[in-house]
Amino acid sequence: MTTPRRALIVIDVQNEYVTGNLPIEYPNVQSSLANIGRAIDAARTAGVPVVIVQNFAPATSPLFARGSAAAELHPVVASRERDHYVEKSLPSAFTGTDLADWLAARQIDTVTVVGYMTHNCDASTINHAVHAGLAVEFLHDATGSVPYENSAGFASAEDIHRVFSVVLHSRFAAVASTDEWLAAVSSGVPLERGNIYASNQKARSRNR
Repeated sequence: MTTPRRALIVIDVQNEYVTGNLPIEYPNVQSSLANIGRAIDAARTAGVPVVIVQNFAPATSPLFARGSAAAELHPVVASRERDHYVEKSLPSAFTGTDLADWLAARQIDTVTVVGYMTHNCDASTINHAVHAGLAVEFLHDATGSVPYENSAGFASAEDIHRVFSVVLHSRFAAVASTDEWLAAVSSGVPLERGNIYASNQKARSRNR
């Protein structure tokens, strides 16, 4: 079993999601913030590089407006050291940034994604990473979602987070808790991965 060469990618842990116009509703944001802090601390102890990602929109935007307090990094991230910083304006942390080159230069083969939101920037970054040939880990209790309602219907924050986590684990990422990841990092082992076939077979067995 090969020890993963990990980097921790901390996505958009900004005030907008805590005290701004897009408050995370599930899981509890204070719990996810605490787990994000634990993951960063453990990464630094283990020599895992930490990449901080921050999203900005134009100053006139209702969300992540450049220059606003809401767009600033939350203290749980701002108060901790980092190895690299990425500024972005699109969902994926890879699009229009130097992230891929930075990871490649350090021979990183596994990225661990935490931060916000599960279904938007996290999922986009995870999908991008998989297509780039990287293994991905996603810490389901160090992230979160918001509810949506539009012409397609309504989905609660819990529904969105749960469904995206299940789908991600079926193909795109090893989805685990922060505690499980800490143990894996300490042991130098990869997290258990799921797949589409096994995920579908297990679901179908419920009706047999």
